[in-house]
Amino acid sequence: METYELNRNLSHIVASPIRAFNDQISHIEGLIRLTIGEPDFPTPEKIKVAAIDAIQHKNNGYTHSRGLIELRQAVANYLERHYQLSYDPEKEIIITHGATQPLFAAFMTLLNPGDKVITPSPSYVIYATQIALANGELVAVDVSEDNFKLTPERLEATLSEHPETKVLLLNFPTNPTGVTYNRSELEALADVARAHQLYVVSDEIYSELTYEGQHVSMANIYPERTLLINGLVKSHAMTGWRSGFIAGPAGIMNDLFKVHQATINTPNTQMQYASIVGYNDCDDDSRQMRDEYFARRNYLINALEPLGFEVSKPEGAFYLFVKVPDWFDGSDVDFSLALAEEAKVGVIPGSGFGDAGKGYFRLSYAAKMDTLEEAVRRITVFINKYQ
Repeated sequence: METYELNRNLSHIVASPIRAFNDQISHIEGLIRLTIGEPDFPTPEKIKVAAIDAIQHKNNGYTHSRGLIELRQAVANYLERHYQLSYDPEKEIIITHGATQPLFAAFMTLLNPGDKVITPSPSYVIYATQIALANGELVAVDVSEDNFKLTPERLEATLSEHPETKVLLLNFPTNPTGVTYNRSELEALADVARAHQLYVVSDEIYSELTYEGQHVSMANIYPERTLLINGLVKSHAMTGWRSGFIAGPAGIMNDLFKVHQATINTPNTQMQYASIVGYNDCDDDSRQMRDEYFARRNYLINALEPLGFEVSKPEGAFYLFVKVPDWFDGSDVDFSLALAEEAKVGVIPGSGFGDAGKGYFRLSYAAKMDTLEEAVRRITVFINKYQ
């Protein structure tokens, strides 16, 4: 029987180590899962009612491939209200399935074979997969010694080493560390990007979960070459709804639209009707979730630091990035396995976010406070056993 060669890029790509590790420990009875970045809050009731209403009124056919114009207008209004951004809903906004799909569309649009993408690391693992499938190359810049932030000096030095770079990929607040960038830091990075005529893919899906101060979008500072990715999946507890969007200059978006149509054709209809309500009427719901995440963050930092853990102090999202204690004899994977098997607390090894994450683990505090308190109790027992 004749055999056929598959896509060669797949030969050096592995499935998500985050999901793989979560699956590996999922059989453990009584496990507290602090693994996957999924809000524990229910989707706001108004959003659910809008989806049910759409179904009952037979709004079940295709919409425009760019998304309902009413939803694109709601997104435009939301961006103006929250981030002082101005986008034409007709030409500069496309409704997407979450943030993952528009990321892939962005890389497929921007990259030619041999083009490179610079991103600070540790970072979300799917970036490398998508860039490789788009025939590009990820250049991961280890920022673990720089408070997990990319500086303009490091960016400039990396560009000198990799002149084939076409794209700067940013994610802030960041998965897995929770750090974010203020306006002056973004302006400094934008100056370098502009000087080298880079495109910026800015994944700001956690923007509404910024704890102190106002989130500033890269699109405020470098609009002419920034593709902004955001949505409701994290901020409004809509992960399963896959409610996202991408916004950018009309010229780029016209070409990106071709990729978008080739991958999903048109977004889910009921999600879109529900999302109109999310963008227009649910700011208070999102703020309440953010405030609760902030309280959980503070609780965990105050609980884990006295136990000897070196803990990141996230400025947004809902993750702690924690250093594996020096007294533990083993890797971050070994530590995370031991914690799952012996303490029945599930976390994700930091190496799942690239080499820069080795020696750390990520803990998601998208869990109720009493669950986090029980997790801390179990971790305390675990530490006392080893020490």
